Amino acid sequence: MLLAIDIGNTHTVIGLFEGERLIKNFRIGTKRGRTADEYGIIFLQLFHIWRLEVNNLEGAVISCVVPELLDAFVELHLRYFYIEPLVVDHEKAGITILLENPKEVGADRIVNAVAGYELYRDALIIVDLGTAITFDYVTERGEYAGGVIAPGVTVALDALFHRTSKLPKVELRRPERVIGRDTVSGMQSGLFYGYLSLIDGVVERMIKEIGRKPRVIATGGLAGLFEGPSAFIEKAIPDLTLQGLRMIYERNMQ
Repeated sequence: MLLAIDIGNTHTVIGLFEGERLIKNFRIGTKRGRTADEYGIIFLQLFHIWRLEVNNLEGAVISCVVPELLDAFVELHLRYFYIEPLVVDHEKAGITILLENPKEVGADRIVNAVAGYELYRDALIIVDLGTAITFDYVTERGEYAGGVIAPGVTVALDALFHRTSKLPKVELRRPERVIGRDTVSGMQSGLFYGYLSLIDGVVERMIKEIGRKPRVIATGGLAGLFEGPSAFIEKAIPDLTLQGLRMIYERNMQ
């Protein structure tokens, strides 16, 4: 089995693979300051719940955008799983990065680019709806050519709740009407349709700048919410990052 871990700013996504098949996946909160032992206990509990043996792990791969947690995750693998994980960076991903400083690109964005191109073998715009919304352009030759970063939906939702006196914290969903009849529906409409316009507006501008229409896919926890209403997103692939981690691991083991 292969253990794949994507450490994000808000959530850490964990996947277990048997060959190319994703057999289990789980999402936990990313907590800065947790030790390797604390994360180790969480992982051992997950394995117990899944009724899986730690001894069956053959390898592990990590992408991380929270540098202060990376050492703890590497240590937990060494201490509890007795394996050294592959930590993804711009040099190990096996993809050409057309930026002046490739080190600046988040590991998750590189992983998504690898997975997206492997799946479609064509030019792509990948929209990742996480703590930040990222838009990444992959050329028809499989090169990472840059992208766009915007605050995520949950960041805006939290800002509304914490920085206003009377606005409540609301569930993010697609409202039936654009014009809200009360505060909650008005906030939900503003968040959903506002971000839908942001997504489609940025993608449209990227397409104009590229000069051709690449395929557009989405990933991240909220990808499914915008897949249908978006004028551009063809498909939501929630496990794209985990699949990319598996692909990069296999490339490095050859």
